[in-house]
Amino acid sequence: MTTDTQPDRSRRRRRTTDDGRRTLTAGHALVIAGLALAIGTLLNAQGLHKAAYNQPAGTERDVALALTGPLATVSHALLLDRPRKLLQAALGRSGDDSIDTTVVIPPSSTAPPGKRKPISDARRPAFSPARPLRLWIAGDSLVIVPGLSILRAAGRAIKPVGNGPDGHVATGLERPDVFNWFTHIADELRRLKPNAVVFGVGGNDDHGYMTGLPKGVQIGGFGSPSWTAEYRRRVGGVMDTVAGAHAFLVWLGLPITSDPAQTQRFDTINAIVQQEAAKRPGSVAYVDTYETFASDTGGFAQYLTTAGGDKVLARAPDGVHFEPAGGDIIARLVLHRLNQAFDLTTWRKRTAG
Repeated sequence: MTTDTQPDRSRRRRRTTDDGRRTLTAGHALVIAGLALAIGTLLNAQGLHKAAYNQPAGTERDVALALTGPLATVSHALLLDRPRKLLQAALGRSGDDSIDTTVVIPPSSTAPPGKRKPISDARRPAFSPARPLRLWIAGDSLVIVPGLSILRAAGRAIKPVGNGPDGHVATGLERPDVFNWFTHIADELRRLKPNAVVFGVGGNDDHGYMTGLPKGVQIGGFGSPSWTAEYRRRVGGVMDTVAGAHAFLVWLGLPITSDPAQTQRFDTINAIVQQEAAKRPGSVAYVDTYETFASDTGGFAQYLTTAGGDKVLARAPDGVHFEPAGGDIIARLVLHRLNQAFDLTTWRKRTAG
């Protein structure tokens, strides 16, 4: 009697490699990839949620928040956000995922301008190489190149504090959730104790969306009375924070750009800053970069003519930022303002004598 030796086709043969290891089917690989993606998403849910929060107002932001909010909650509940926090702590970046919309405004910002006491009285404070003026430079991307020029041109009576120009790209006073200048300025003033601050933001504030609004406050579009009132409050708050730390503030205005519409929006911001600076004589100096970088006909100029008759490339190809030669022009304006507020040269006469 013969036995049927045909294989049982109902059984699925295991797939193995030449060395005996079992291979995965395409289905298994997709499941594993899906699980890895899900775990990775939960591990980074806090960062994804902050990135969603930082998006411009609109449908995409609303959808992103609706998706990442629950993920962040689940990640925290399961302690899956711990590895990310530990890594950030090791890199010195604790708090990167926190969403801080606190707008700190000193009480003096609401006081009548006439009652504010200038930090510089009739006699200018004197500084020398033995006792240099401590200078902190900070702001958005428009401050970085001029800041480097100021550092190069600063005399022996000026000592920069901090790590070079404290520049934070794509930041401003509208969105403290992206970067909170209000708390950062207060923290750095306490830490660095500068005598003077060169500061400038606004290039990213030409929009109608703000975070950190006081409870119950709503604003209209960019340039509207309600938007202007809130932005004015924030500008004045920064100025009073610096003055409250007994430091002199030089605020860099926004320049003319190659885009007429953007230039018009920058004008709106400049007007607010200039008006607030004028309320605080002796405490704040406003540096106008609009007129400085305009052409002879009042329009945008990529190149400027120096006093010696040479043409220099002053503006970057994007039509907004500065080239080093443009930064040098601003540096001269800033140092002039600092010399008006402080005695930075008398020490030379004493040394020569």
